[in-house]
Amino acid sequence: MNTNIIKVVGLLVVLSAASHAKAQTVDAAAASGGVQLLAQTATTPDMTDARFEKFVPKANPVGTQIDYTIWDEALNYFVFRMGKSIRESAPRPEPGLGTRRIYGHDSRFRMEGNRVIFSYLEDEIIASLTEYREDLERTGDIVDISTLSKNEQLAFWINLHNTAIIEQIALAYPVSQPISLKIGDSGLTLDEAPFITVAGVQMSPKDIRTKIVYPNWSNPKVIYGFFRGEIGGPSIQNEAYKARNVSDLLDKTGKDFVNSLRGTQKSGSNLLVSEIYEEARPYFFPQWPTDLKAHLRSFADTDLVSMLDETTSVRANIYEHDIADLANGERDPNYGYLLVDGQRRVERVPTAIARLLQERSNKVEKLIKRNDLVGLVTLIPFDDPSNPTVPEVVE
Repeated sequence: MNTNIIKVVGLLVVLSAASHAKAQTVDAAAASGGVQLLAQTATTPDMTDARFEKFVPKANPVGTQIDYTIWDEALNYFVFRMGKSIRESAPRPEPGLGTRRIYGHDSRFRMEGNRVIFSYLEDEIIASLTEYREDLERTGDIVDISTLSKNEQLAFWINLHNTAIIEQIALAYPVSQPISLKIGDSGLTLDEAPFITVAGVQMSPKDIRTKIVYPNWSNPKVIYGFFRGEIGGPSIQNEAYKARNVSDLLDKTGKDFVNSLRGTQKSGSNLLVSEIYEEARPYFFPQWPTDLKAHLRSFADTDLVSMLDETTSVRANIYEHDIADLANGERDPNYGYLLVDGQRRVERVPTAIARLLQERSNKVEKLIKRNDLVGLVTLIPFDDPSNPTVPEVVE
């Protein structure tokens, strides 16, 4: 079977000298170091919207692939990795000298989840995000997405969803909580506005999740691929989802989320979980909380296994709506510097960002002392016809 490759090239990430210098600032810093829900059966999701039937995966898929090289490069540029959770609430920061106002992130979850450096994105880069999202949409006119392999389809829907979220936040930036954004004339929120069009069907980011992916995939780990632009959701990764890596990348993101404070906590006999599980509940966890606990256990570290054993009921009431950036969507008028290897190296950094990066450095030191900072090696099959290795299919 011949394999066609569709190359999506709309995104032109142009790094000017100023943009590159700002990115180096972040790189240098990185181098330094609800309602209680009891056991019951969920109702069947409303699947009456016939518009989305055309996206139900078909049998006997074609071998067409979509090339996400450009999106890979973009994510590698503007995603800043915060590292794994240490399951400790970050303390409230102190206000700056001579003021009572605290600029930047003050959420107890601020040490968790990767960030997009929205405050460093220039107009040309933001415009190219729109161009790339539109190119992804046009891909649905070139090929029938439902005829691709399931992994290829899943990677397409995740990348389109995440591109659209990042694009719209970047266009509206600065904004502290993406949930407050209203898109277009509809007055609908970022998650519910149908500003995306694929094969003539208008859809929202939420539609991609709940009308296309969740009903047609049985593995709940798909929920971790969708970035919502908020600290409370699953992390954005610094590489694109592709057919060959989508399973492994979802495992990586899922393990990070499940074992974080924004994913799971314990309160007496109650297991507190993220609100994203409530959205996914009708599709993946019909026997609540049994199904959810079984899923969490598949990703759980030792501490979480104990929490699962010691709790009986589940409350889906954890979420943080603050933007997943470095500055909490604020323009801090104060500037400082960053210490790299104990020396004053990077000047004129907004003090709020400098504080967050120093807190990250302190977290990394804790992980090192706990002997909990380990590297992950992922083996990804090489696209070579002579190598018949097939990646795991996410059904």
